[in-house]
Amino acid sequence: MYTLGINAAFHDPAAALVRDGVVLAAAEEERFSHIKHGKRPVPFSTWELPYNAIDFCLKKAGITLTDVDHIAYSFDPVPLLGDHRDSLTIEIPLRPEGIHRPGDSRNGPEQNEASTGAVHWQNPYEGLFLSSILNAPGHLVDGVPLHLSKRFRGATLDTQGEWQFVNHHLAHAVSAFLPSPHTKAAVLVIDGRGEKATTSYWLGEGNQLTLLGEVDLPHSLGLLYEDLTHYLGFLRSSDEYKVMALASFGKPIYADYFRSLIHLGDDGQYTIEQPDFVARFGPARAKGSELHQDHFDIAHSLQLVLEETVLHLISWLHEQTGVAALCMAGGVALNCVMNARLRDEGPFQHIWVQPAAGDAGTALGAAMYADAQQRNTDQRAYEMEHVYLGPAYTDDEIERFLQWSKLPYQQLANVADEVAAYLADGHIIGWFQQGMEFGPRALGARSILAPPFPASMQARLNDLKDREDFRPVAPAVLEEAADRYFLNAHQSPGSPTAFMLFVNEVRPERRDDIPAVTHTDGTARIQTVNARQNPPYYALLKAFERRTGIPILVNTSFNTQGEPVVCSPRDAVESFWASPLDALVIGSFMLVKTGAAFSRESEATSKEFLPIYE
Repeated sequence: MYTLGINAAFHDPAAALVRDGVVLAAAEEERFSHIKHGKRPVPFSTWELPYNAIDFCLKKAGITLTDVDHIAYSFDPVPLLGDHRDSLTIEIPLRPEGIHRPGDSRNGPEQNEASTGAVHWQNPYEGLFLSSILNAPGHLVDGVPLHLSKRFRGATLDTQGEWQFVNHHLAHAVSAFLPSPHTKAAVLVIDGRGEKATTSYWLGEGNQLTLLGEVDLPHSLGLLYEDLTHYLGFLRSSDEYKVMALASFGKPIYADYFRSLIHLGDDGQYTIEQPDFVARFGPARAKGSELHQDHFDIAHSLQLVLEETVLHLISWLHEQTGVAALCMAGGVALNCVMNARLRDEGPFQHIWVQPAAGDAGTALGAAMYADAQQRNTDQRAYEMEHVYLGPAYTDDEIERFLQWSKLPYQQLANVADEVAAYLADGHIIGWFQQGMEFGPRALGARSILAPPFPASMQARLNDLKDREDFRPVAPAVLEEAADRYFLNAHQSPGSPTAFMLFVNEVRPERRDDIPAVTHTDGTARIQTVNARQNPPYYALLKAFERRTGIPILVNTSFNTQGEPVVCSPRDAVESFWASPLDALVIGSFMLVKTGAAFSRESEATSKEFLPIYE
């Protein structure tokens, strides 16, 4: 039985394919379309479906859309229809002011561009928003781009499979619980918003989830963080991680102001007063303008209060459930600084965070939910030990592309040893191996790698990627060596560091060994690597350790500013030549710009080039 999961309502559209409880494929649309986050989260973009990601999932399974038994969409519009549930018409304004409903918090934000304060939830396009979601089954079969139509051909409203709308927070919760190593756990979903919920609490047992409570709009910790992201001159629903990094340079001098906005109640409830950052802090920072200490302090203050608030919420959840494990999803769960504090100070013994905790992960959750419902069993067939669920390419496919492109390259006899030697000399490489990662983190399949020394390597990497200089870079470390360099880096089923979702303090005596990955606060967002999850990556780290004595490399995502992480060999080559990378290692092949000679000339062959991007 094949079940296709789709996320398309807000941002990060994605698709996932499950067969009898096993996840076969999952990918975000942005990796194929080259549009960061797939689209902007505006109400009139809900008609856009992740056709490329769906096509990939079908291709990987060797099926077409007509072979899919169930389709699950990770948003349920029905509860929001109200009096229009049986209506066949909607009202759409010619201009945003055409329909004004103060306080309407149901369907999306309307940002007044002249304002530098917070977003107010008034959506004049709610009818269009809901109509596009309700008509998604028709869009799926009728709106597919021509070049992708092959795997969609023959599907109709009657034959495309059973369609199911899945509550957004339920999809998040399932994505956190069912792929986790825990068969009984508390589940926390915390994001900007779903249909109405912004925070929800669950108890998971077997393949079942029970809702324990939720906080509804307009009260949202995720939206509060988004509001501050916008105020500080960054892109909302995109750059919140920059605010988290910025916070490390500040002091909590405004913490009391943020505490005054959040009112904690009983039963996991809270309310948030509408903030006015302009009145409190002065004019908003213009994008790209200079950052001042006040900006650092504001970011630090909200980050601290977010951590305090979520600690309070999970303490209530632990009292209600009495279980040892917590699973988390939702965009706020990507805040690795917060996660580390929950791990270190919270009441749960184990915390497992969905690697694709943002909205992309709801495609996976919706598919797993519909699959579990249909199979009606508490037996699990899948545990998410890795995220390499995207497109992969063989050496033959890669070499055919390189030959077709007329690029000079060499095939390495021993990838790990030769690349480790190159890195040990201080070079920076693009690293393209096995299946692409699902989720926002590059975890050794589509990565930029460098030695973790000297300290100036961080600045080199930020310059290479045209990133803000305050942003840290992260270390990948051999799993068995992690505890020698980082505190609380021990491995257990409940505290996985393989997905780069927690920060750890760098041991003081080791900071001079790995200065490029030690953040200003003495922490690092680590990824542990073992041979089971990623053999090429593990072999490279082992070879680097043999040469340098350090079992660590800098790992950052293989992309440049404004671009998604690379997906295909073509993407990798284009990014390589358009950036100051020293070399590209793609499969067993290496392309070098300067500073190193080839061990042999690439050999021309008569192999016919076959397109690999269909």
